[in-house]
Amino acid sequence: MTDAPKKVVLAYSGGLDTSIILKWLQTEYGCEVITFTADLGQGEELEPARQKAELLGIAPENIHIEDLREEFVRDFVFPMFRANALYEGLYLLGTSIARPLISKRLVELAHQHGADAVAHGATGKGNDQVRFELSAYALDPSIKVIAPWRLWDLTSRTKLIEFAEQNQIPIAKDKRGEAPFSVDANLLHTSSEGKALENPAEAAPDYVYQRTVNPEDAPDAPEFIEVTFERGDAVAINGEALSPATILTRLNELGGKHGIGRLDFVENRFVGMKSRGIYETPGGTILLEAHRGIEQITLDSGSGHLKDSLMPRYAELIYNGFWFSPEREMLQALIDKSQEHVSGTVRLKLYKGLACCVGRWSDQSLYSEAHVTFEDDAGAYDQKDAAGFIRLNALRLKLVANRNARNR
Repeated sequence: MTDAPKKVVLAYSGGLDTSIILKWLQTEYGCEVITFTADLGQGEELEPARQKAELLGIAPENIHIEDLREEFVRDFVFPMFRANALYEGLYLLGTSIARPLISKRLVELAHQHGADAVAHGATGKGNDQVRFELSAYALDPSIKVIAPWRLWDLTSRTKLIEFAEQNQIPIAKDKRGEAPFSVDANLLHTSSEGKALENPAEAAPDYVYQRTVNPEDAPDAPEFIEVTFERGDAVAINGEALSPATILTRLNELGGKHGIGRLDFVENRFVGMKSRGIYETPGGTILLEAHRGIEQITLDSGSGHLKDSLMPRYAELIYNGFWFSPEREMLQALIDKSQEHVSGTVRLKLYKGLACCVGRWSDQSLYSEAHVTFEDDAGAYDQKDAAGFIRLNALRLKLVANRNARNR
C-alpha cells in the first residue's frame, strides 16, 4: 500500500480484540506499532498488557502504560460534574468522558514517536469510534486514524479466534465461546452491553453487576457522610482533604456498599440506533446528588435555571464526541463562571440504593432564614409587595383571556 502508515500508536487493552488488531496492523501494513494502555481506574491489573505486547514483538520502549486516574477525574470528570450533566436525563456519561483523554494521549504519543497514524478498537456500530476520531482530528487535523473493525473481514467471533490461533495470539479460555456481555470500565463507571442484555424486555442477570451490591442486600442501617466542595469541585469527604481520584474511589466504595448507582438504560446512539446498557456509577451518583445539594444554597435562581437549560446540550456534546469542540469549551466557560461561589459542605444519607441530601451549609449561602421563616420576620420581607408583583405578572394573562373571551 502506497498510503500505508509506517508507524501507528494503538489504543491497547491487552485483550483479545486489541491484540488481534495489533497483529493485523503489523501484517496488513508492515508498520511499526506503539501500544498505549491507560489506567483510568478500570480495576484491572495492566502488567499483562505489557507482557502480551512484548509477546507480539513490541519493543519495550514502544509500550506505554500510564496511570491517568488523577488527570481523568480532575480535568474531565469534575468539569463535567460542574454542569450536572446527564445524557437523556439519566446517563452519567462514564464511557463518553473517558474517550477524549485517551485520544489526547494517543495523539501526543504519535507526536512523540513521529507516528503518522493512531488506531483504536471501536466497532463501526458504536459511539466510541466517533468520540475517538473527532477528538483526534480536533487535536491534530493531519493525523490518520485507523479503525480496523471498519476495514477487515474478521466479521465474527469465529474468524477472530481463527486469526488469533494462526498468529499464536494467546486466547483466554472464556473467549473461545460467546461472551455473555461486553464490559467497559473506568473510575467513574462500568458499562455492560450486548449478548445477554440485547433484549430490553428481559431483566439483566444479577451477575452483570460488578461494583454494586443488590440494593435489597445492602446494609439495613443508613450511613451518613459529608462531602465538601470548593468552586464546584469535591475536595474532602468527612472533613478529610483528598485528591480528585481518591475522592471518586472513596465514593465508589461507599456507593457500591449501599447498592447506589445502578441504571438499566435504552439510549439513542449518535450513529442512529438504540442500545440497551447496564451502567453502575456509584460514586458519580453520590457526587451528583451532593453537587446539586450545595448548588441549592449557593447558586442564584437565574444562574441555576440557565445552567439547567443548557445542560442537555452540554451532555449531548460529550456523548457525541465533541469534548474538544469550540461550543463545549464555550459552555464550560459559562458553567465554570457559575461555580465561583459553589463552596460548602453537604450531608448525605446512603441507604438501599439511594443517596439523599439531608443537609447543606456554606459561607457563600444565599439562603436567608430571616426572609423565609413562618415566624415573625421582623420586617425582613413585606408581604404587601407580592400583590403588585402578582398584578404585573398577571397582566398579560388577563389580556389573553379577554381576547379569547371576545373570540368565543
